[in-house]
Amino acid sequence: MKKGVVVSISISAEKGMRKTPIESATLCVEHGIEGDAHAGAWHRQVSLLAEESIEKMREKGLDVSYGDFAENITTRGLVLYEMPIGTRLRIGEILLEVTQIGKECHDRCAIYYAAGDCVMPREGIFARVLRGGTIKKCDEIVVEEKGVSE
Repeated sequence: MKKGVVVSISISAEKGMRKTPIESATLCVEHGIEGDAHAGAWHRQVSLLAEESIEKMREKGLDVSYGDFAENITTRGLVLYEMPIGTRLRIGEILLEVTQIGKECHDRCAIYYAAGDCVMPREGIFARVLRGGTIKKCDEIVVEEKGVSE
């Protein structure tokens, strides 16, 4: 069983902004993170990006941190972009289902212009909330393979 850890949780009040790290958050079923601009009744309720992906951008000389790629949850120890659609992630009482790998970047972001590249469109993933609850830094993430149900 694959396991990882929550490194950071971030939200923003408006879309198109870097997200601000917070200590903990409430995830609501079929909505996303309370107080986050990207939450709502759609398939991209929560975004996740691995710390390892952020490190790739740091190696290109960028001074970037958690939330700078507009990710809600920064993880460590999991290769997120290799997870098939439908994979479930259990974080304590919370259950997420992966709905999308990467995203189309319609406009080049500030990160792209600074580094000539951005990892979120390739390595970020999106999920919907199947079971809500509270998430905090250092929570364990357990990967349930596609098709495993509660």
